Amino acid sequence: MIELDNVSKTYGSTRALDSIDLTILPLRTTVLLGPSGCGKSTLIRLIIGLIKPDEGSVYVEGELLTPNNIFALRKRMGYVIQDGALFPHLTARENVSLIAKHIGWNRDRIQNRIVELCGLTKFPVDALNRYPAQISGGQRQRVSLMRALMLDPDILLLDEPLGALDPLIRFELQTDLKEIFKTLGKTVLMVTHDKGEAGFFEDTIVLLRDGCIIQQGTLSDLVKKPADPFVTRFINAQRSPLESIQNKADSKVF
Repeated sequence: MIELDNVSKTYGSTRALDSIDLTILPLRTTVLLGPSGCGKSTLIRLIIGLIKPDEGSVYVEGELLTPNNIFALRKRMGYVIQDGALFPHLTARENVSLIAKHIGWNRDRIQNRIVELCGLTKFPVDALNRYPAQISGGQRQRVSLMRALMLDPDILLLDEPLGALDPLIRFELQTDLKEIFKTLGKTVLMVTHDKGEAGFFEDTIVLLRDGCIIQQGTLSDLVKKPADPFVTRFINAQRSPLESIQNKADSKVF
């Protein structure tokens, strides 16, 4: 579905991505995991064409991403970022329908699709005429997801979509998102720095560090068969207090 061939990207003296080879399989959820600054978001932005690689090639559904086809390919990809990036002067309805109006969908088609998406994302229909400042953070992310899904894209790209939410809302949205992914059967590429979230969503986890892929596999693979000492350090650094207590309890000899 998506392929990166020897892709590199540099910002000034910083090598954000270093000779990345990566294949994203169709109809699966692939999670990009790693610490801040490892290149996760850069990789997502390269795929959707917001930035260009300095070296290498990006293919979407077998088609080389170029300036000539970038806008056509973007219509086949939905994109959600951490804060939702909703236009504050537009209502939820207007944010969701913006692109559909731009490409000429008629009113009935837009309305039917919005109602369908409200049901899918559990967004209240009676809140569609509210502005982003008038709805909660979780609802703003649901609107952002509806906007990304409006054109029924083949690929869904999510760049830390839940990172700015409080734990309870984040948990609820994680559960809803996983159900949406299962229902839609789309190719999903998600960025997170949280191993628990990665394990919850993953079909495959891609762990990055300093612009390089360190290991690919399931969370179990990373825990039980680390390919590099960094993998273990990263996983252990994200142990919750409850895990630490449990591990200490398990290690005691009675």
